Amino acid sequence: MIKLIGISGGSGSGKTTFAKKLINLVDEPITLFHMDSYYLPVQPERHFTKSRKPNFDHPEAFDWELLRNHLTSLKEGLDVNSPVYDFKSSSRTGESVTTKATGVVLFEGIFTLFDNEIRNMLDIKVFLHVDSDIRFTRRLNRDVQERGRSLESVIDQYYETVRPMYQKFLEPQKQFADFVVGEETDVAAQILAAKINNDLSYINLERETLSTLSHGPN
Repeated sequence: MIKLIGISGGSGSGKTTFAKKLINLVDEPITLFHMDSYYLPVQPERHFTKSRKPNFDHPEAFDWELLRNHLTSLKEGLDVNSPVYDFKSSSRTGESVTTKATGVVLFEGIFTLFDNEIRNMLDIKVFLHVDSDIRFTRRLNRDVQERGRSLESVIDQYYETVRPMYQKFLEPQKQFADFVVGEETDVAAQILAAKINNDLSYINLERETLSTLSHGPN
């Protein structure tokens, strides 16, 4: 039985950092599954900005069909080949990486709680609610240092798409969350990890009981 946990929040809210804290606290192997890998190869022009730039912060920027299929496979215990997305060229590389269906899969991204079908697959739903100034600063540093973006382009994108899309599509996902986490994530990670460990212990005990019943006493 695979436990699928969704971690949502705006760009720069610390989703990956929070996920890594969970990985260090949970007793069993965890797979980290990134929604960012599932951006469409070509962005729909109907959502382009006034300056004719793609809107990567709109829900329709993602390949939902492939994402649903892969999450369904992971939930069923099957490994998947996830696409590799290059943020510098804003395109898929044509390569793929194997995503393992471990006992726990952390699914992180800006719209992990957006789609009803995917929400129904999730065992636990988390939303990171972080102040907009902090998110903007983190995004600015990341995109300039790691993705080769210019300072001006990051600022323009923030006001053209990131901020309005957050207000329209991202923040409303908070209503679906089981856990809403603020800026200080250490305690929240410890609490959630304790729940995951407890659930895993129950699942393992259940498996052992079923195995004993099916094979009989020694």
